[in-house]
Amino acid sequence: MRPVRVFAGLRAARGRVFRSLSERNYRRFFAGHSCSVVGTWMQRIGQDWLVLELTGSAFALGVSMVCQFLPVLVGGVWGGVVVDRVDTRRLLMVTQAAQAVLAAALAAFSLTGTATLPIVYGLAAGLGIVTVFDNPARHTFVAELVGEADIVNAQALNSLVNNAGRLAGPALAGALIVLVGVGVTFVINAVSFLAVLVALWLMDVGTLRRRPPVPRAPGQARAGLRYVWRHPELRLAIVLVAVVSVFGQNFRVVFPILASEVFHGDARVYGWLTAALGLGAVAGGMAAAAATTATPRRLLLACAAFGAVNLAVAGAPALGVALAAVVLLGVTNMVVNTLARALMQLRTAPELRGRVMAINGLVFLGGTPVGGPLMGLLCEWWGARAGLLVSGAACLAGAVAVVPVQRLARSGPAL
Repeated sequence: MRPVRVFAGLRAARGRVFRSLSERNYRRFFAGHSCSVVGTWMQRIGQDWLVLELTGSAFALGVSMVCQFLPVLVGGVWGGVVVDRVDTRRLLMVTQAAQAVLAAALAAFSLTGTATLPIVYGLAAGLGIVTVFDNPARHTFVAELVGEADIVNAQALNSLVNNAGRLAGPALAGALIVLVGVGVTFVINAVSFLAVLVALWLMDVGTLRRRPPVPRAPGQARAGLRYVWRHPELRLAIVLVAVVSVFGQNFRVVFPILASEVFHGDARVYGWLTAALGLGAVAGGMAAAAATTATPRRLLLACAAFGAVNLAVAGAPALGVALAAVVLLGVTNMVVNTLARALMQLRTAPELRGRVMAINGLVFLGGTPVGGPLMGLLCEWWGARAGLLVSGAACLAGAVAVVPVQRLARSGPAL
């Protein structure tokens, strides 16, 4: 009987992890998004490589990233206002189509040899403007696809797909760039958006859990900011997201130095560390998908665990120990981000979800460009271990600092 019980337990666990896929609309969105996210990661690698081919300058590469993320930092909250005012599905069809057009334009310039740095910068800025609306719309749309009981699961599955794309997309892009050139990565990305557009087009609109659009009124962006600040559980979530984003997610800065200066390795060691992080993120996505709810206490504990694992990586005496700890780093990082997004969805009134998720995206995407240079200087002065120690201490301190807020938020559902 024991094998039967084991298999029954495995089936039950699988059912918990993938339960959102029982919703036909979510299955369609999940399939389309799975195709598109691989293309998105391929374009990110291709765009970076194209800039380096054109200039050979790391500074130019940094400027291209600024062009892409600056619109989100400047207009992120107002993007959420638009999301609350319009039909989310139709807005997503517009933003996905716009991204396909931008990718196709970059492909055309690249394949014809007419790409210049200003063109790449302009298209990157265009993508950033589209992201202002697309990012909060995608996260808000989850609540329309599944019931409230499955929001945590659906958010986790979306994050799982993103991290699987992070593993597959760069590898495919690197191979294609070597074999046929960088332009093909942009072609594939443009085509991949068709999968999302078809999924959105085929959805059963009648079964969507749509919320009525919010009428236009002055001060709606400020109202979103006030709403987050006045609700303790939302304030807790956004503070922890900010701390983790600024101090804890600078892996592209810390890992190369950890590989070369601490473990005296080459690019292969850097690749192993990155792969270990991705493996942990996928495992963390599976773990988060099995959860049934998100609470302030769970988010606080996940942030503290993320800080503790940073300290463990900092003190790792050998590469093997570090790789094992980095897997846990990926797990805890994924759980923090998934719980934060789900908590903000669950504890927000439907008419404000677009603005609240836009604020989450603003902090999540805006923290790393701020923390990256700071962590880079710290690692340059005192080494990667010092950087990881600061990351871990900051996340632990953030978790401790929001304990009083967590007590105020106990009116939410119990663990």
